[in-house]
Amino acid sequence: MDLELKDKTAFVTGPAKGMGRAISLGLAQEGANLVLAGRDLAPIEDVAKEARALGVNTVVTQCDVTDPDDVEASVTKGIEAFGAIDILVNVAGGTGPLGKSGIETTPEEFDQIVELNLKGCFLTMRAVLPGMIEQGGGRIVNVGGTFGMRGRAGRLSYSSSKWGLRGLTKSFALEVGPHNINVNCVAPGMVDGPRFQSVCATMAEQLGISHDEARAKHAEDYALRRVSTDEDVANAVLFFASERSRQITGQDLAVDGGWVI
Repeated sequence: MDLELKDKTAFVTGPAKGMGRAISLGLAQEGANLVLAGRDLAPIEDVAKEARALGVNTVVTQCDVTDPDDVEASVTKGIEAFGAIDILVNVAGGTGPLGKSGIETTPEEFDQIVELNLKGCFLTMRAVLPGMIEQGGGRIVNVGGTFGMRGRAGRLSYSSSKWGLRGLTKSFALEVGPHNINVNCVAPGMVDGPRFQSVCATMAEQLGISHDEARAKHAEDYALRRVSTDEDVANAVLFFASERSRQITGQDLAVDGGWVI
């Protein structure tokens, strides 16, 4: 299936690792030029090198998504390089305090993760939308999380930020829909990688079982009995970034093997 992404320009935040890297390279494989934005440039340059090897033009820009001036400057850099930004993918985010109750969470900890996970997406969307409106269309994909679809004890700050991202997604979708701009949210569950391996190691130690047994036990919570990969998330993002999703907006798509249902 042709996703019609060739020669489009995608602005991706948090592109250096895990699902961000998979999304960036997935877009590159479809022929989209890239503007890769983040704070730590060294690992982003590695992704950019891989993308260029696939034959697409790639610009790297240093950007703290919580800083309005940084965001505006990075978007301007992308437009100057490619003429327009057709796709925005918001991957950048954090986990916030782990295992703390709401009472134990400090106001500073709460503010920090909400600013990164929610305000950061607001700022990037606000920066790219005038150009998308002027050119008559665009695609925005926010990467949320399934704790933004179900509450989670011990993850209050993170869960609140991802619930808020859903509201941001839906409100913007209503506002910019008349301009042929789709805004959707992909919500990964647990994704295989370093953090998941750490979760399995902790579970194995607590239960006195092997790492593989802990992994299998974790997967039992999912209807499909398997843990998602970075590529699973990337495939959902590519769909929402493409013309194939032209009639879908304001939606939340859980990529979690059937945990949130």
